[in-house]
Amino acid sequence: MPEKAGDAAIDHGRVRTMEFVVDARGNGDFRSVGEAIAASPEWSTQPVTIHIRKGVYEEKLRIPKEKTNIRLIGEDPVETILTYSDNARMPLPDGTPMGTFRTGSLSVFGNGFTAENLTIRNSSGPGTGQAVALFLDADKAVLRGVRLLGDQDTLYTGNGRQYYYSCYIEGDVDFIFGPSTAVFDRCHIHCKRSGGYLTAASTPEDVVYGYVFLDCMVTGAPETSNIYLGRPWRDFANTVFIRTWMDGSIHPKGWHNWGQPHREETSRYKEFGSRGPGATLADRVPWAEELYLDYADAYTPERILSGKDGWGPL
Repeated sequence: MPEKAGDAAIDHGRVRTMEFVVDARGNGDFRSVGEAIAASPEWSTQPVTIHIRKGVYEEKLRIPKEKTNIRLIGEDPVETILTYSDNARMPLPDGTPMGTFRTGSLSVFGNGFTAENLTIRNSSGPGTGQAVALFLDADKAVLRGVRLLGDQDTLYTGNGRQYYYSCYIEGDVDFIFGPSTAVFDRCHIHCKRSGGYLTAASTPEDVVYGYVFLDCMVTGAPETSNIYLGRPWRDFANTVFIRTWMDGSIHPKGWHNWGQPHREETSRYKEFGSRGPGATLADRVPWAEELYLDYADAYTPERILSGKDGWGPL
């Protein structure tokens, strides 16, 4: 922990890191997360760690592209809450609607972002339209033990490679969406209402991997039904579920074409080893693919995320 506010640098072996403590009660370096982000250096090549103590931090947060390698580390995943309440229908100062991409409670553009052990929430509520909790448009991003809470469009995964480990993500419509290459490893995906869609990928045509769910669990709220694993936001949507347990809320067909039949020819939807009441592959749409074991085994975080620079989150 820093010895004094604002300029603490700690030598962890060969890596010199800067660390701050945020405490809403005033027992840290800052009372707000936004203040700690503002105090963080620009274009850092080393981790800048912001420890966030238990509390509800009602702030609209933004990590710009020049704030690289920021780490938000919560004290408790349930009791450390970053929250705000914007939605796409809310008016801007000029009266025009805010639109989806401005609604994020936390918007991240700086590469090398990490979040652990906390909750990120958009509290706008059901029926208010698109309301993003986390807008993550950054490369080499890692989330571990994070809870992402919202309704429509909870998580936007922008450009870049992203890794989610042991996270809980909930919503109802298209609540994981975007073009990124993202691995969801041992995560819990939860749909809050019937007829929802877990994913809406917009993977570019020339990108090999889109969303990959490995050893995850998919559930619906009590009495929910007809929930789809995904629908293609763009023509070449790429979403794969491997060894995922699915409850009975999942629609037998599994996938939806978004009312655009031509996307059945281009979408890349696949499953392997699905288990549970919602995992009867024989009833899936004919334009989705069941992977063979040899192909499924090739889906590892290292292979999916390494890229040309060999990056890995593990």
